Amino acid sequence: MADNTTNSPAPPIALPGIARALVASGKLPLAKAEALYASSIKSKNSFIGELVASGAVSGIDVATIISSVYSVPLIDLDAVDADRLPSGLLDAKVVSSNKIIPLAKRGNRLVVVTADPTDHSVAEQIKFTSQLSVDWVVAEHAKVTKLLETIAKQGGDSLNDIVGDVNLNEFEVSEDTESPDKNTNEEMDVEDAPIVKFLQKMLIDAFNMRASDLHFEPYEHNYRIRYRIDGELREIASPPPGIKDKLASRIKVISRLDISEKRVPQDGRMKLKIGADRVIDFRVSTLPTLFGEKIVIRILDPSSAKLGIDALGYEPVEKERLLDAIKRPYGMILVTGPTGSGKTVSLYTCLNILNTPAVNIATAEDPSEINLPGVNQVNVNEKAGLTFATALKAFLRQDPDIIMVGEIRDLETADIAIKAAQTGHLVLSTLHTNDAPTTLTRMRNMGIAPFNIASSVILITAQRLARRLCPNCKRPTEIPHENLLEAGFTDEDLDGTWMPYEAVGCDACNNGYKGRVGIYQVMPVSEEIQRIILRDGSALEIAEQAEVEGVRSLRQSGLHKVKKGLTSLEEVLAVTNE
Repeated sequence: MADNTTNSPAPPIALPGIARALVASGKLPLAKAEALYASSIKSKNSFIGELVASGAVSGIDVATIISSVYSVPLIDLDAVDADRLPSGLLDAKVVSSNKIIPLAKRGNRLVVVTADPTDHSVAEQIKFTSQLSVDWVVAEHAKVTKLLETIAKQGGDSLNDIVGDVNLNEFEVSEDTESPDKNTNEEMDVEDAPIVKFLQKMLIDAFNMRASDLHFEPYEHNYRIRYRIDGELREIASPPPGIKDKLASRIKVISRLDISEKRVPQDGRMKLKIGADRVIDFRVSTLPTLFGEKIVIRILDPSSAKLGIDALGYEPVEKERLLDAIKRPYGMILVTGPTGSGKTVSLYTCLNILNTPAVNIATAEDPSEINLPGVNQVNVNEKAGLTFATALKAFLRQDPDIIMVGEIRDLETADIAIKAAQTGHLVLSTLHTNDAPTTLTRMRNMGIAPFNIASSVILITAQRLARRLCPNCKRPTEIPHENLLEAGFTDEDLDGTWMPYEAVGCDACNNGYKGRVGIYQVMPVSEEIQRIILRDGSALEIAEQAEVEGVRSLRQSGLHKVKKGLTSLEEVLAVTNE
């Protein structure tokens, strides 16, 4: 019996638009196009990549035909400087996986270089992740690949150069286990070895250089990292701008922040383990800026709260006044000064002295900066409704002996704190005022009755931090007599038994300074000052009475540090304004 079956022809392959355009232009035979397309599907490569690799059509011919057929501008990437390309416009993963290069942003549209503008899925992905519409620019496939490799190499090589051969094995950066877990599925996306080592080195260097803060600052064409050392910012490194997204993501992962959220500020924490038994906490704050997220990391060394009151720079009389106040069974003690003046360390030093098994201590902070075992610490969370006032109300139902409130910001918090101080509790808190006398009038302006202020506040400490002169290189200096008098010294002070010192600078210090010393105005609220408060007297009257009672002003306290050779007159004039 004859076989009547016939071999039916294979169905034609549905070629992509680019392949059809090349066939129509006569640049590529149909059979070759079909073979290359089938090969690209099998190898999971792009058709253009397969085409250029085969040598069947030159890269410039492919790009020119695409530009003509699809009316897309053609660009020569040899004329593009990789260092001048904007960064942060697209997620690095989207860029690398789709072989695209963001070129510019115009309003709500993003100009993107590609070798294949016909892939609609890429345009949709860009729109979804960036909320921007895409304007394509076409370039040769090989040049797109080369430029992407250059950008990647710049970041990796430069970071490796910065990190060098430093042994980082004894240090370990870890997550804050108390923070919510937000990044479980995304963590592997930022496990980039150069980035991990670079961040680790920045944290270790900051700790070794006794920095208080690290600033990671992205700009249009550069990326800057600065440390705040002894109160002054110093530029430490300028890594490639292209690393800013990966570095931000790495910091967010170990701080337990949302790495997909780049539009609003976030706060988190992380830890650095040094050796077997020392852990340093870091507080992390992110801020969206024009060219990426600025990140500030504050170093919170728990050992700073255990230095003891003598290490803070209190004079004997000031120390005695403060210790007498914290030994009182009830009342309010206020510490005042600008941000970064050491208020938290002063409060925690007092708490460390008071922290015994016989007392119940509770603190409300935003956030808790130093972990102190034996103290019940609460982080304020205003979004969740846990405000300072709410925490204080809860504390009063927890049988407390000592309460510390991070900051008195409003009348409600002040009222509850004052009532606690009047009903048998010792309350410690902070306010942002210039000196001790103005703190009392500031409370009056908040709406607190004079009687409540007079009956609750027992002591106010105003403070500043001045840079300490380097003991290795400081030297005596001549300052005109009239300038010393103008600064606040009296004729009795200028008795010729001492000389002011000036900063010089050496290998062991920072421009002549090393470390900082506290300048304090410790003002007990005496009966006479209470009378001034009750009659609604001014801050000037309170200051005059405090001077009569032997309380030094901040300037006078600073000048005393100058007489002792601890700091320079220039530094005291800079941190105290009278």
